[in-house]
Amino acid sequence: MSKNFSMISTSGEIMGGTPVFVGTRVPVETLFDYVEAGESIDDFLEGFPTVTREQVIVLFLSQLYLTMTQDL
Repeated sequence: MSKNFSMISTSGEIMGGTPVFVGTRVPVETLFDYVEAGESIDDFLEGFPTVTREQVIVLFLSQLYLTMTQDL
């Protein structure tokens, strides 16, 4: 069974169910690893050209929204 959101997909058949950017095999966690290491979004996108800037922005905005509404 797979679960798909607008920018993230999970499927046992792709990367063992690890959340990846839709249409890619790039784990979402890789983006967070880049950011935590001080790399830019441009560096990430250059290294993973199958991920779009829109996917990254939507992911960050979704995380921001979840963080802001968590305590409501």
